[in-house]
Amino acid sequence: MNFHPPLRRSLSFSFASKPPWFHYFHSHSRDSATSNEILTILETVDPMEYALDRALPYLNPGIVTSVVEEEPNRLLGFRFFIWTTKWRSLRCPVARNLVMDMLVKDNGCGFELYWRALEQLRDRGLPITSYAFTVLIKGFEKLGMAEKAVESFGRMRDFNCKPNLIIYNTILHIVVQKQVYLLALAVYNEMLKSNYSPSVTTYNILIGGLFKSSKIKDALKMFDEMTQRGLSPNEITHTIIISSLCQAKRLDEAHSLFNRLKVGGRYPDSVAYNALLNGYCKLGRIDEAYAFLRSSEKERYVIGLNGYSCFIDGLFRAKRYDEAHGWYRKMIEAGVKPDIVLYTIMVRGLVEEGRINDALNLLHDTGESGLVPDAYCYNAVIKGFCDVGLLNEARSLHLEISTQDFFPNACTSTILICAMCRNGLVGEAQQIFNEMDKLGCAPSVVTFNALIHGLCKAGKLEEAHLLFYKMEVGRNPSLFLRLSQGGSRALDTASLQMMVEQLCESGLILKAYKLLRQLADSGVMPDIVTYNSLINGFCKAGNINGALKLFKDMQLKGLSPDSVTYGTLIDGLQRVDREEDAFVLFDQMVKNGCTPSSAVYKSLMTWSCRRGKVSLAFRLWLTYQSSLPGRNKESMNVIEEQFNKGELEKAIRALLEMDFRLKDFDLGPYTILLIGLCQARRLDEALAIFSVLEEYKVNVTPPSCVKLILGLCESGSLDLAINVFLYTLEKGFMMPKACNLLIKCLLRSQNKRDYALDLVSRMNSFGYDVDAYLYKTTKFLLQCHLNKR
Repeated sequence: MNFHPPLRRSLSFSFASKPPWFHYFHSHSRDSATSNEILTILETVDPMEYALDRALPYLNPGIVTSVVEEEPNRLLGFRFFIWTTKWRSLRCPVARNLVMDMLVKDNGCGFELYWRALEQLRDRGLPITSYAFTVLIKGFEKLGMAEKAVESFGRMRDFNCKPNLIIYNTILHIVVQKQVYLLALAVYNEMLKSNYSPSVTTYNILIGGLFKSSKIKDALKMFDEMTQRGLSPNEITHTIIISSLCQAKRLDEAHSLFNRLKVGGRYPDSVAYNALLNGYCKLGRIDEAYAFLRSSEKERYVIGLNGYSCFIDGLFRAKRYDEAHGWYRKMIEAGVKPDIVLYTIMVRGLVEEGRINDALNLLHDTGESGLVPDAYCYNAVIKGFCDVGLLNEARSLHLEISTQDFFPNACTSTILICAMCRNGLVGEAQQIFNEMDKLGCAPSVVTFNALIHGLCKAGKLEEAHLLFYKMEVGRNPSLFLRLSQGGSRALDTASLQMMVEQLCESGLILKAYKLLRQLADSGVMPDIVTYNSLINGFCKAGNINGALKLFKDMQLKGLSPDSVTYGTLIDGLQRVDREEDAFVLFDQMVKNGCTPSSAVYKSLMTWSCRRGKVSLAFRLWLTYQSSLPGRNKESMNVIEEQFNKGELEKAIRALLEMDFRLKDFDLGPYTILLIGLCQARRLDEALAIFSVLEEYKVNVTPPSCVKLILGLCESGSLDLAINVFLYTLEKGFMMPKACNLLIKCLLRSQNKRDYALDLVSRMNSFGYDVDAYLYKTTKFLLQCHLNKR
């Protein structure tokens, strides 16, 4: 070989003085002379300035990587290896994996040397190809160092190096795994601007990410874009779409795609089969799941562990317990061994079945199968104890598993906090909440919501408010955005997406990544449920101004109030006699596109009736009815006209017929109107509603009967009051106040005193304990009447 003259002078060195890699080269090179010449090149101070291109044909990636591993001066070895990328040797996956292994060795100690080598090559004006960065980025990915991978991707332009398809796909995979979907889309757009054609893998990553972020329309648009570019979806693509549609409860669309694939001769894999089976089961469509399973078996689909798990879980959810246990036995007989997921399903199913002790025994039996119960398994039993009110047992199990390394988790504590608050044990719930930090468990938004709601319910509004601020200031993405961007309000999604794209175009991809990760990691931002709980607490405490301030703050932070928010505030405004403001808020709700729920209408109806505005309450009800699907506009106009003419009985009957025909009956509005008419002393109309409800075999509520009996007694319509009372006796209603008032009124009436005795006799026949049921004054009047007889 003809080397540069200065190098010829350095060939005189002793074989014994050579470093370890010399012997490796000497034994692997084609001849000793060539080996000596290559090693001379590597030993020079600036080897890249000379004839490395002459040495490269004699090397392969295996030799070079082994040399770098043994070479004390690993920086020199890295420089040499990166230089080989000029000839695209790193296109070979074997070579890339070898270098990647060098980089990640000793927890990534090689990365610093690799960067220094890159910088030295750049400073000498030597070209660096994208493959040099491929191993770097994939190495960071292998170690789970996503931020470093993104940083490396962003620094490529500093080396005048453009990403290749492998790098783009690797970065997209990393950011999607970290749920930084806006950045993934920004990188994809940069890829298109750089005239790189996305591959099927690119689209699989993006489609899967969009589905996971619940952006189903965008995911399907991406799928369409993929086919428009002439790329044929592969098995992975179809599995992603079918599985995601099933998770989104769009099962019919998923099955349609599944069938189209089969017609085209492309049978999906077992994951797609299991996804559809699981989808049917989770939606309670068990019979369809059976049919799908039978047809699938004809197509040589063999139900495995995942399939059995889906089916057994679905049967438990549908409360078809015997069938679930039957399939479990069938699985065991087929020689399929359960895993911890299936054990968890069985434990949860036994709990739902009410067999908590059996669930606990199965939990302990998993150890005999060589399996370690996980958090989900334990949580199922703890929740079972909580649901039946066995809080001490649940707490004991919680303390028992606290000694294990991975228990309890945030979900365990949240289950207990919810149960404690539900049972009024707010102090115990706060104790568990405080323990979470010591155990290294970060409270979720559900945890905060449960405790805030419990504190509000217990009247501890100040403590609830303090907890809310702790939650908000601790890790609030909206607050972070306002602080980091210097703005007075949080950015909406569109503005945030634009900001991310601008940062990527400026090469500040790491900044974009950190910004979005802080948002993604802030999982305890107060959500709409948190605000609703606190707003309700303020309203119940009569602090409507505090509730309205929270309502305003919530909107400034980008949260849209829902029907519960509006309903709570409307009710709160009514409580403090701000009726006009309540209706203004109702109008604002409709204008903002938030459809009022039946609860909102019922609240307005109730308060209108309390103020004697029964006609307004009825019109509100008609407005709500008109907004429901299946209501004929002409029919609604007829009902309104009947009401305006004073034909209330006809209007009520028409509404009832419509409700039963559409299978959408709600007794609430009828009860509100009946009670409202009683309060307004419009007893004839109240009786009309009572009679129509009784005619249609609808159980009139006890409060309605009480109001009606009291009103009839006060008006002297005792015969009618007796009829209503007899109705309550047949229904088994316990109404001491109405009963005692009616009997007193009858005893005080000259010609109806014997009716009182008849009512007492009827009460005895219906099994009432009259002695315990009647007041002392009532008994005294009865005794006086008996003595006179």
